[in-house]
Parts: sequence; structure tokens; C-alpha cells
Amino acid sequence: MDITASMVKELREKTDAGMLDCKKALTETQGDMQKAMEWLRTKGLMKAGQKASRVAAEGGVHSYIHMGGKVGVLVEVACETDFVARTEAFQEFVHNLAMHIAAARPVAVSRDEVDGTLVEKEKEIYAAQMREQGKPEAMIDKIVVGKVDKYYSDVALLEQKYVKDPDMTIEDYLKSVIGALGENMQIKRFARFEIGG
Repeated sequence: MDITASMVKELREKTDAGMLDCKKALTETQGDMQKAMEWLRTKGLMKAGQKASRVAAEGGVHSYIHMGGKVGVLVEVACETDFVARTEAFQEFVHNLAMHIAAARPVAVSRDEVDGTLVEKEKEIYAAQMREQGKPEAMIDKIVVGKVDKYYSDVALLEQKYVKDPDMTIEDYLKSVIGALGENMQIKRFARFEIGG
């Protein structure tokens, strides 16, 4: 059976599991929505969003140094308990996240944290490019909105494609770990340092 994008979207809305997990669940259950939800539940991937309201006051700061000391990253990830913060799965997630930040160069954790002046500058550049290409004024605003979304997916960590698995975003990766560990987790902040950068 063909698994359509609308089926994946519907399952995601019902379960708040990652897109890839939803697709895999539907594939494994031949498109049966109820069985797919049960499959996600047994894998611990369902309802990561419900955990988001719980307080994440534990966690840790992880450092990662790359390219012989040319690039360094500090990242803070919070979780609910010290027990989870010490698990191998949590440590692996934080390490992979730091490696991703070193490679992908995000500027903020989420689109809400991206400097508004940067976004406005991008909008001006995109609009000027569209006018230069002779696009009608009525279309320019719609095109600029699409380009700004693309910009966010390049610079906002949660929206970036995960470098180790480009089929998922960092947010999808985070939700899959939340589902697996059964605790709310939040990427609080990060700093990326690069010699000459």
C-alpha cells in the first residue's frame, strides 16, 4: 500500500511523533491508522508533545571540539531528572547535537530566537532579487514568505535537517529521543566558536 503524505500528516497530528516515525509506523502496519498508533506507542514514540508541559530542570552542558581545535561547541540540554541526564541515550543525543551544531552553523535554537534585523535584511534582499528578475509585485510577497521559511530552516537549529539523517529535522530527532526516554527535554542554548570565524 502507498503511504501518502496526508496519511503521515494525520498520524503526526494524532500522536505528535516525528514524521519519519509516522511514515515507518504506517509502512509497518500497511497504512492502518489505529495499528500505526499502537506501533508508535510500543516504540515509545507517541505523544512527545504531551511531555512538553513538564518541567525540565536537570540536564547538562556538553562540549565538542572539532578539526584539531578549530571549531568548538557548548550546548545545554535540559531534561526532567538527573537519572535521564546520565543515560547513554541522553549523552549520545547531546553529543550528536553538538556535532551537528559544529557542522551546520545554526544561529539560534528556534525561529523565535533569530534576530529580527537579520530576517528583515533577508526579506529586503529576497524582494530586491525578485524585482530584479521581473516578478510581478503581487507575487513578490508570497515568494519572500517562502524564502524566509527556507532561511529559517537554514539558521534555526530545530528546523535544520539533521546532518546524520537529512530525512529528519533536529526537532524530529529531539522528539524521538523524548519518546524513547519518556521525559521532556529542551535544547536551551548553544555557543559555537570557530577560529577566524
